[in-house]
Amino acid sequence: MNSKPQDLAVEGGAMLEDTGKPAGAGKPEDTAPREDADHGPDFDDLPGGAKAALEAVLMVLDQPATEEELAAGVGLTVTAVRSLLAELQREYNGYTVKAPEMEDASHTGIGSSPRGFELRNIAGGWRIYSRTEFADIVGKYVLEGQTARLTQAALETLAVIAYRQPVSRARVSAIRGVNVDSVVRTLAQRGLIEDAGTDPESGAILYRTTSYFLERMGISSVEDLPQLSPHLPGLDGIAEFYDAGTM
Repeated sequence: MNSKPQDLAVEGGAMLEDTGKPAGAGKPEDTAPREDADHGPDFDDLPGGAKAALEAVLMVLDQPATEEELAAGVGLTVTAVRSLLAELQREYNGYTVKAPEMEDASHTGIGSSPRGFELRNIAGGWRIYSRTEFADIVGKYVLEGQTARLTQAALETLAVIAYRQPVSRARVSAIRGVNVDSVVRTLAQRGLIEDAGTDPESGAILYRTTSYFLERMGISSVEDLPQLSPHLPGLDGIAEFYDAGTM
Protein backbone atom coordinates (compact mmCIF):
# COMPACT_ATOMS: atom_id res chain seq x y z
CA MET A 1 0.00 0.00 0.00
CA ASN A 2 1.40 3.44 -0.94
CA SER A 3 1.82 5.85 1.92
CA LYS A 4 1.13 9.54 1.61
CA PRO A 5 4.22 11.83 1.77
CA GLN A 6 2.99 13.55 4.91
CA ASP A 7 2.80 10.21 6.73
CA LEU A 8 6.43 9.32 6.10
CA ALA A 9 9.07 9.82 8.80
CA VAL A 10 12.58 10.87 7.96
CA GLU A 11 15.61 8.96 9.16
CA GLY A 12 16.16 9.26 12.90
CA GLY A 13 12.44 9.70 13.69
CA ALA A 14 12.15 13.39 12.81
CA MET A 15 8.72 14.03 11.27
CA LEU A 16 8.14 16.24 8.25
CA GLU A 17 6.35 19.50 8.95
CA ASP A 18 3.44 20.77 6.88
CA THR A 19 5.91 22.58 4.63
CA GLY A 20 7.51 19.29 3.67
CA LYS A 21 10.82 20.21 5.36
CA PRO A 22 12.35 18.28 8.28
CA ALA A 23 11.64 19.76 11.68
CA GLY A 24 14.20 22.37 12.53
CA ALA A 25 15.21 22.91 8.90
CA GLY A 26 16.31 26.40 8.02
CA LYS A 27 17.94 27.10 11.38
CA PRO A 28 21.48 28.43 11.08
CA GLU A 29 24.06 25.79 11.93
CA ASP A 30 27.11 28.07 11.97
CA THR A 31 27.12 30.50 14.88
CA ALA A 32 30.63 31.77 14.19
CA PRO A 33 31.36 35.52 14.24
CA ARG A 34 29.87 37.55 11.43
CA GLU A 35 28.36 40.96 10.85
CA ASP A 36 24.73 41.62 11.73
CA ALA A 37 22.58 40.94 8.68
CA ASP A 38 21.21 44.48 8.73
CA HIS A 39 24.56 46.17 9.14
CA GLY A 40 27.07 43.76 7.58
CA PRO A 41 28.86 44.47 4.31
CA ASP A 42 26.93 43.90 1.09
CA PHE A 43 29.45 41.79 -0.81
CA ASP A 44 27.30 41.84 -3.95
CA ASP A 45 28.21 45.52 -4.39
CA LEU A 46 31.95 44.85 -4.12
CA PRO A 47 34.13 43.80 -7.07
CA GLY A 48 34.94 40.14 -6.59
CA GLY A 49 32.48 39.71 -3.75
CA ALA A 50 33.28 38.14 -0.39
CA LYS A 51 36.36 36.29 -1.68
CA ALA A 52 37.96 39.51 -2.89
CA ALA A 53 37.12 41.20 0.42
CA LEU A 54 38.85 38.43 2.33
CA GLU A 55 41.81 38.63 -0.03
CA ALA A 56 42.10 42.38 0.57
CA VAL A 57 42.34 41.78 4.32
CA LEU A 58 44.94 39.03 3.86
CA MET A 59 47.09 41.41 1.81
CA VAL A 60 47.56 43.84 4.71
CA LEU A 61 48.26 41.34 7.49
CA ASP A 62 51.69 41.66 9.11
CA GLN A 63 51.20 38.46 11.10
CA PRO A 64 49.07 35.31 10.61
CA ALA A 65 45.37 35.59 11.51
CA THR A 66 43.11 32.74 12.57
CA GLU A 67 39.93 31.83 10.72
CA GLU A 68 37.92 33.21 13.62
CA GLU A 69 39.74 36.56 13.46
CA LEU A 70 39.24 36.78 9.72
CA ALA A 71 35.57 35.88 10.05
CA ALA A 72 34.99 38.58 12.65
CA GLY A 73 36.92 41.17 10.65
CA VAL A 74 35.32 40.52 7.26
CA GLY A 75 31.81 39.77 8.51
CA LEU A 76 31.46 36.13 7.45
CA THR A 77 30.99 32.82 9.20
CA VAL A 78 34.05 30.73 10.00
CA THR A 79 32.75 28.05 7.64
CA ALA A 80 32.49 30.56 4.78
CA VAL A 81 35.97 31.93 5.50
CA ARG A 82 37.45 28.43 5.58
CA SER A 83 35.91 27.65 2.19
CA LEU A 84 37.13 30.92 0.65
CA LEU A 85 40.64 30.39 2.01
CA ALA A 86 40.75 27.01 0.30
CA GLU A 87 39.61 28.61 -2.98
CA LEU A 88 42.24 31.34 -2.76
CA GLN A 89 44.94 28.82 -1.92
CA ARG A 90 44.04 26.78 -5.01
CA GLU A 91 44.01 29.86 -7.23
CA TYR A 92 47.43 30.99 -6.02
CA ASN A 93 48.77 27.49 -6.65
CA GLY A 94 47.57 27.58 -10.26
CA TYR A 95 44.23 25.84 -9.99
CA THR A 96 41.10 27.46 -11.36
CA VAL A 97 39.04 24.27 -11.52
CA LYS A 98 39.19 20.92 -9.80
CA ALA A 99 41.88 18.95 -11.57
CA PRO A 100 43.94 15.95 -10.42
CA GLU A 101 47.24 17.58 -11.37
CA MET A 102 48.18 21.20 -11.97
CA GLU A 103 50.15 20.23 -15.09
CA ASP A 104 47.11 18.51 -16.55
CA ALA A 105 45.02 21.59 -15.84
CA SER A 106 47.51 23.93 -17.50
CA HIS A 107 47.98 21.74 -20.57
CA THR A 108 44.26 21.44 -21.15
CA GLY A 109 43.73 25.16 -20.77
CA ILE A 110 41.61 24.88 -17.63
CA GLY A 111 44.21 26.12 -15.19
CA SER A 112 46.51 29.09 -14.70
CA SER A 113 50.14 29.56 -13.73
CA PRO A 114 51.02 29.65 -10.01
CA ARG A 115 51.39 33.12 -8.50
CA GLY A 116 54.64 34.46 -7.08
CA PHE A 117 52.99 34.34 -3.66
CA GLU A 118 51.07 31.70 -1.75
CA LEU A 119 48.57 31.46 1.08
CA ARG A 120 49.97 29.55 4.05
CA ASN A 121 48.48 28.28 7.27
CA ILE A 122 51.16 28.78 9.91
CA ALA A 123 50.38 27.54 13.43
CA GLY A 124 46.65 28.00 12.90
CA GLY A 125 46.96 31.43 11.31
CA TRP A 126 46.68 32.44 7.64
CA ARG A 127 48.87 34.91 5.77
CA ILE A 128 50.13 35.59 2.24
CA TYR A 129 53.86 34.97 1.67
CA SER A 130 56.17 35.16 -1.33
CA ARG A 131 57.05 31.67 -2.54
CA THR A 132 60.29 30.16 -1.28
CA GLU A 133 61.32 29.45 -4.88
CA PHE A 134 61.72 33.21 -5.36
CA ALA A 135 63.71 33.82 -2.16
CA ASP A 136 66.90 34.73 -4.04
CA ILE A 137 65.11 37.17 -6.34
CA VAL A 138 63.17 38.81 -3.51
CA GLY A 139 66.28 39.00 -1.32
CA LYS A 140 68.28 40.63 -4.10
CA TYR A 141 65.54 43.20 -4.68
CA VAL A 142 65.29 44.05 -0.98
CA LEU A 143 69.04 44.44 -0.60
CA GLU A 144 69.46 46.51 -3.74
CA GLY A 145 66.44 48.56 -2.77
CA GLN A 146 68.41 49.90 0.20
CA THR A 147 70.16 52.28 -2.18
CA ALA A 148 66.84 53.75 -3.34
CA ARG A 149 65.65 57.03 -1.92
CA LEU A 150 63.26 56.95 1.02
CA THR A 151 59.69 58.05 0.48
CA GLN A 152 58.27 61.09 2.23
CA ALA A 153 56.34 58.81 4.60
CA ALA A 154 59.53 56.91 5.47
CA LEU A 155 61.45 60.15 6.10
CA GLU A 156 58.72 61.47 8.39
CA THR A 157 58.59 58.21 10.32
CA LEU A 158 62.37 58.10 10.62
CA ALA A 159 62.40 61.67 11.93
CA VAL A 160 59.85 60.82 14.64
CA ILE A 161 61.87 57.79 15.74
CA ALA A 162 65.13 59.75 15.69
CA TYR A 163 63.79 62.54 17.89
CA ARG A 164 61.58 60.48 20.21
CA GLN A 165 63.59 57.26 20.56
CA PRO A 166 63.15 54.75 21.99
CA VAL A 167 59.57 54.76 20.75
CA SER A 168 56.92 52.20 19.83
CA ARG A 169 55.15 51.87 16.49
CA ALA A 170 51.86 52.76 18.15
CA ARG A 171 53.33 56.03 19.43
CA VAL A 172 54.78 56.87 16.02
CA SER A 173 51.40 56.12 14.43
CA ALA A 174 49.70 58.41 16.95
CA ILE A 175 52.13 61.23 16.18
CA ARG A 176 51.84 60.89 12.40
CA GLY A 177 48.15 60.02 12.40
CA VAL A 178 48.58 57.06 10.05
CA ASN A 179 49.55 53.39 10.22
CA VAL A 180 53.34 53.05 10.03
CA ASP A 181 53.79 49.26 10.21
CA SER A 182 55.03 48.82 6.64
CA VAL A 183 57.24 51.93 6.84
CA VAL A 184 58.86 50.71 10.06
CA ARG A 185 59.59 47.36 8.41
CA THR A 186 61.20 49.17 5.48
CA LEU A 187 63.37 51.29 7.77
CA ALA A 188 64.43 48.18 9.69
CA GLN A 189 65.30 46.38 6.44
CA ARG A 190 67.40 49.38 5.40
CA GLY A 191 69.30 49.11 8.67
CA LEU A 192 68.28 52.61 9.77
CA ILE A 193 66.38 51.53 12.90
CA GLU A 194 66.50 48.55 15.24
CA ASP A 195 64.72 47.02 18.23
CA ALA A 196 65.46 48.71 21.51
CA GLY A 197 63.74 46.33 23.89
CA THR A 198 60.11 46.50 25.01
CA ASP A 199 58.03 49.03 26.86
CA PRO A 200 57.78 47.92 30.52
CA GLU A 201 54.12 48.91 30.73
CA SER A 202 52.61 47.90 27.38
CA GLY A 203 55.14 45.30 26.26
CA ALA A 204 55.32 46.98 22.83
CA ILE A 205 58.57 46.79 20.89
CA LEU A 206 60.56 50.00 21.02
CA TYR A 207 62.68 51.31 18.16
CA ARG A 208 65.79 53.46 17.94
CA THR A 209 68.12 54.61 15.20
CA THR A 210 71.27 52.64 14.37
CA SER A 211 74.93 53.51 13.92
CA TYR A 212 74.31 53.21 10.17
CA PHE A 213 71.74 56.01 10.49
CA LEU A 214 74.33 58.20 12.22
CA GLU A 215 76.82 57.36 9.48
CA ARG A 216 74.37 58.31 6.75
CA MET A 217 73.51 61.53 8.57
CA GLY A 218 77.17 62.37 9.08
CA ILE A 219 76.88 62.76 12.85
CA SER A 220 78.42 60.91 15.77
CA SER A 221 75.43 60.96 18.13
CA VAL A 222 71.72 61.66 18.11
CA GLU A 223 72.60 64.63 20.32
CA ASP A 224 74.03 66.18 17.16
CA LEU A 225 70.65 66.17 15.41
CA PRO A 226 69.40 69.68 14.55
CA GLN A 227 67.24 71.26 17.22
CA LEU A 228 63.61 71.60 16.19
CA SER A 229 62.59 74.46 18.47
CA PRO A 230 64.23 77.27 16.46
CA HIS A 231 62.39 76.10 13.34
CA LEU A 232 59.03 75.48 15.00
CA PRO A 233 57.98 78.43 17.19
CA GLY A 234 55.84 77.46 20.14
CA LEU A 235 57.54 74.13 20.83
CA ASP A 236 59.81 75.42 23.57
CA GLY A 237 57.52 74.10 26.28
CA ILE A 238 56.44 70.89 24.58
CA ALA A 239 58.28 68.80 27.17
CA GLU A 240 55.71 69.96 29.71
CA PHE A 241 53.03 68.11 27.78
CA TYR A 242 54.89 65.11 26.40
CA ASP A 243 57.38 62.87 28.08
CA ALA A 244 60.37 62.62 25.75
CA GLY A 245 61.18 59.20 27.19
CA THR A 246 57.85 57.62 26.17
CA MET A 247 56.55 59.74 23.33
